[in-house]
Amino acid sequence: MIVKIGEIGLGDANPFCLIAGPCVIESEALILETARRLKEICFSVRVPLVFKASYDKANRTSIKSFRGPGLEAGLRILRRVKEELSLPVLSDIHQPSDAAPAAEVLDVLQIPAFLCRQTDLLLAAGRTGRPVNVKKGQFLAPEDTRHLVGKIESTGNRRVLLTERGSCFGYHNLVVDFRGLEVMGAFAPVIFDATHSVQQPSAGETSGGCRQFVPLLVRAALAAGCAGLFLEVHPDPERACSDGPNMVKLDDLPGLLAEAKAIDQVVKERWKR
Repeated sequence: MIVKIGEIGLGDANPFCLIAGPCVIESEALILETARRLKEICFSVRVPLVFKASYDKANRTSIKSFRGPGLEAGLRILRRVKEELSLPVLSDIHQPSDAAPAAEVLDVLQIPAFLCRQTDLLLAAGRTGRPVNVKKGQFLAPEDTRHLVGKIESTGNRRVLLTERGSCFGYHNLVVDFRGLEVMGAFAPVIFDATHSVQQPSAGETSGGCRQFVPLLVRAALAAGCAGLFLEVHPDPERACSDGPNMVKLDDLPGLLAEAKAIDQVVKERWKR
């Protein structure tokens, strides 16, 4: 099965697509500069790009945590990325009332992992007709994602993606069961989120992370044949307002993508035979 995002086709033997950008919109200048650099990097290695950034991180651990500029201001910034850089854009929605206005700008609506079973949210996203990327909850078995897909498809929208982002392993830790990529792939094209999979859920007011393991997980996911990668990237992760410990430094991305593309080509060429 193939899901189209503009001219990009995700699924089957198509080359992997990269969904990438900062965790949250920190400023208009940072978003535009990061998007420009991402476009240059992806063009150089010929990897299709969907730019992502959240306009509101409504599921932060602490009331003190930075959430972003909100729906109206965030969509205005993402519209600039879309129009000035000719990039498809993705962001999270958190409540059904966000779906329609977000769909006027976004090319892909994303459902956060903690909200993946919220029926009204899935239905509202599906009714927009836009592609919908559902993050699999850390608490959900891979085979149960068929119900998430079924809810969206009940609206007549079959443009559904599923994203693996790790499963809870005790407290304050995540693990990835790569068997789940094949299980989920029976229901929709699968994206692998390598940066949230190395996150260490909050033991205080913020989450930790082990970004040094991102390349390892990227290699494993592409060897398993995923349709796309989801990576949160930042020019200076140590100073990021959200998810810094698990984000990839922008300068490290070219080498990671070159390695990823080589693995993907080997796997997808075998599928074509």
